[in-house]
Amino acid sequence: MIDLSFLNPKARPLIGVDISSSSVKMVELSGVAGGGYRVERYAIESLPRDAVVDGNIANLEAVSEAIRRGWRRLGTATKFVAMALPASAVITKKIILPAGLRDQELEVQVESEANQYIPFALDEVNLDFQVLGPAGSGADEDEVLIAASRKEKVEDRVAAAEAAGLKALVMDVESYAALAAFELVQVQLPDEGEDKIIAVVDAGANVMNVSVLRNGNQVYAREQAFGGYLLTQDIMRHFGMSMEEAENAKRTGALPENYESDLLRPFMDSLALEVTRALQFFFTSTQFNQVDHIVLAGGCAVIPGLAETVAGRSQVDTIVANPFANMTLSSKVRPKNLAADAPALLVACGLALRRFDS
Repeated sequence: MIDLSFLNPKARPLIGVDISSSSVKMVELSGVAGGGYRVERYAIESLPRDAVVDGNIANLEAVSEAIRRGWRRLGTATKFVAMALPASAVITKKIILPAGLRDQELEVQVESEANQYIPFALDEVNLDFQVLGPAGSGADEDEVLIAASRKEKVEDRVAAAEAAGLKALVMDVESYAALAAFELVQVQLPDEGEDKIIAVVDAGANVMNVSVLRNGNQVYAREQAFGGYLLTQDIMRHFGMSMEEAENAKRTGALPENYESDLLRPFMDSLALEVTRALQFFFTSTQFNQVDHIVLAGGCAVIPGLAETVAGRSQVDTIVANPFANMTLSSKVRPKNLAADAPALLVACGLALRRFDS
């Protein structure tokens, strides 16, 4: 669980900035005296189609403009941001090293080990590491996580922030940021989800990421090409709308009566089918044969009734992720709007939590 003992309201303010294929999402949190968090402000700015392709920034100007608009909408003085790379852009590996190494010795050992696992020259990558703690094999060894990404992947995101007048202090991995925020969701489950198998389904615009967790450890991950853009395309075809009109109508609910029966309901059924298919892959490729809870996140999770549809199809208890459920809100945040947007803000929330790193 997240340790709140080091929370300091005076910690350097930091905005979590999540750049997805369809939007830029920004969250700023502060600490609360006595422990806990407060949502100071958040913003979601849509991106033109193909501004971000397969996690790569294809249109730097469009992305930086969306970040600039979001920052203006936040109305904050904070200019430091935490950002993240998609998991597909990062090579991670857990290694075992002797315990008690000094920082310099640790760096030399990590670089030596990284050479074996990274298929690029080390001067072409950004490399980082984190000591996770004692290895199970013995007290004289530590488990160390190393992470590396091509420099241009990191530089693109840093450049997008800088073009918007902001400074990136932290570069994380989207899947790790989502897991950090998920800890706030897990405490809402019966017995805080202890010893339970939990499938986190993040359904975005183009991709559905399924992570299966047990006691905070990821035991399985899968990516499927399925997302909310399929529904947008259906709306465009069915009602003769442009992409912008379809997205806007989908968000505001300004669609004809037959939308729900003709398009929305079939889309929800398809998504539920994709979830059950992902669980079948999980069962056949691991020693596990059941899932105790499904947690829906991402832009699609805001669809009313989706949790019930997925629960009905999968026969698994299903909830919608809201990492902000136990936080206090500033006067700038409308509770109803945040509750509706919360499932899409999992990564941005996890990035905003980096403010409180010890």
